Amino acid sequence: MTYLKISKDKVPPAIIQSIVGSLKSGRVIILPTDTIYGFSCLATSEAAIKKINRLKKRTLKKPLSVLVSDMAMLKKYVFVSAAQAKFLRSTWRQDKRPTTFILRHRGNLPAVLTACSNGLALRLPKSKFLTKIIKSVAVPIVSTSLNLAGQAPISDLRDLVRHFPLKSKQVDLVIDAGRARSRKPSRLLDLRGESGPLILRK
Repeated sequence: MTYLKISKDKVPPAIIQSIVGSLKSGRVIILPTDTIYGFSCLATSEAAIKKINRLKKRTLKKPLSVLVSDMAMLKKYVFVSAAQAKFLRSTWRQDKRPTTFILRHRGNLPAVLTACSNGLALRLPKSKFLTKIIKSVAVPIVSTSLNLAGQAPISDLRDLVRHFPLKSKQVDLVIDAGRARSRKPSRLLDLRGESGPLILRK
């Protein structure tokens, strides 16, 4: 397990290249997000997605969320009406709380990601660091809370080995940006219904 210490305000290009290379190689990594730390991998890698579920001891019946770089990328993977697109842009403005949306997917990502449901949860991160990584890999990346299923998210990476002591159950790369800025995951809204947004997590 390789640790790389960074400041999210100024990340050297070599670190970005290392992260991108790890993701493209099908590895699972830990990344700081604009909310909490998360497990990440390419959303196109079925093997890496399954590894994340094993690490978290998480049931395959629960879907995972992904991060996208912009609206154009989002539209490649989910169906979006004009009204939904307008709502997404409004809610994703910089002064808004990080929000994840569930939309009906196009079926071009592994079924294990969506737990064979018709929905895909997506978020446009506020972090320029994350956006740069996603643009570099050119596909969405999985982002799910850094924890064991049913437990609180890990905000201090010094606790990592205590929660994941076995080398066989560790990630390939850890990007350490210090203590997480938030202990709460993003808000979650389901946009698939005809009656408007359904709040699943406040």
